[in-house]
Amino acid sequence: MAEKKILVVDYDATSLANLSKVLKENRYRVITAVDGQAGYDAFHSERPDLIVIEAMLPKLHGFDLTQKISRETQGQVPVILITGLYKGPQYRQEATSGLGAAQFFEKPLDPGAFIAAIKRLLHDDDDFDEDLPDSNAVIESLSRRGRGHASRQGEAKSADKG
Repeated sequence: MAEKKILVVDYDATSLANLSKVLKENRYRVITAVDGQAGYDAFHSERPDLIVIEAMLPKLHGFDLTQKISRETQGQVPVILITGLYKGPQYRQEATSGLGAAQFFEKPLDPGAFIAAIKRLLHDDDDFDEDLPDSNAVIESLSRRGRGHASRQGEAKSADKG
């Protein structure tokens, strides 16, 4: 698995350190920024696979940053919006429908749910696809199965007529 790069934008040093720690423990490469403008600049220079944005940011509000990145990438780079201030379903709805966030979390974060959402968004389910056969092997197996099934039906019909 190639190491995925995650940009974390949060003004609070403790929150930034905690988020970084959780992500690094799960083998993600972490880039950090402490305000909205620095986050926007890092988004362009670092090309992260996913971005985690605190809603309350200096210089460029987290809502505005989320909307800018979502529009520029047409949703191809998932954004997770986190907040300790904006709580409730109306903010979740606004973040995911109006601003283009892929996920919305209220602080304090549940680390398990947070990492599960990141894995889902990055299609990073512990290399799940490596255990699956390739499509050609599946097609070949099904076509053999179909031929064997058809010939057995034909044998049964000829035995009935005999």
